[in-house]
Amino acid sequence: MLGPVILAASRSDKMRRIVSAAPVTKPVVNRFIPGETVDQVIPIVEELTQAGLEVTLDVVGEDITEVAQSYAARDAYLQLIERLAELGLGEKAEMSVKLSMFGQALEGGHELALANVRPVVEAAAAIGTTVTLDAEDHTTLDSMFAIHEELRRDFPQTGCVIQAYLFRTEADARRLAAAGSRVRIVKGAYKEPAEVAYQDKAEIDKAYVRIMKILMEGEGYPMIGSHDPRLIAIGQELARQAGRKLDEYEFQMLYGIRSEEHLRLAAEGHRMRVYTAYGTDWYGYFMRRLAEKPANLLFFLRSMITKN
Repeated sequence: MLGPVILAASRSDKMRRIVSAAPVTKPVVNRFIPGETVDQVIPIVEELTQAGLEVTLDVVGEDITEVAQSYAARDAYLQLIERLAELGLGEKAEMSVKLSMFGQALEGGHELALANVRPVVEAAAAIGTTVTLDAEDHTTLDSMFAIHEELRRDFPQTGCVIQAYLFRTEADARRLAAAGSRVRIVKGAYKEPAEVAYQDKAEIDKAYVRIMKILMEGEGYPMIGSHDPRLIAIGQELARQAGRKLDEYEFQMLYGIRSEEHLRLAAEGHRMRVYTAYGTDWYGYFMRRLAEKPANLLFFLRSMITKN
């Protein structure tokens, strides 16, 4: 029940100021966001990949208000790609981007976001890796999918994200489960109205399984974004039933959550990718992590009580 409240707070400037000013916030944020600069996150990339894991990197930030900020976001990813090139990890280190950060919500935002993300996708391809377009709230998805389709004409490895709690997603999954596609499925982490999304956890889980089945039986490359042990086990069984080899799908989890499970899946031969965010504009990302799981919120609250 607290999830919707926290998601509403993630868009509140007042709550942003309160949470950001709390002395205990930074140590807890560090659990989920291991650095603010590319220099701080590169050693994390090396540590994770040396442990047999893969990564997807997200420069946090969204809901920008000025065109100049969209250019700064583009340049931040281009800087990241320059540093990843030095590591020579190829597809073991990909990137995730939110098109809102590239100007999607501004005037002329669709064209602006496409113009900003294209050089990032092109630079990623040049070093042997790729980019996945993150899903945001339902009002942005038609634009995101159109940009995804446009990018795939030149860079077919470009991925996208679909969200199980939206009614539209099963149809999207059928359309996207084509040869060469890369699709990450997540439950969804935005406050969506009952007109467009399931509100009950059990219904969301059922939808997640139906969509996993569509992706596993399709011709694309499914990326299972979940920390739920039951859904992970179901994903493994659906992959087995579909005759998929271990390198024909992957699991993805967030940095700082169930780290032992990351290693266990990798040790079993699965491709296990860790979603690793960094940057200074961490508030929205952090609040969605709290909303997704009560244990995360309890961890934060206990830390505040202990420190005060």
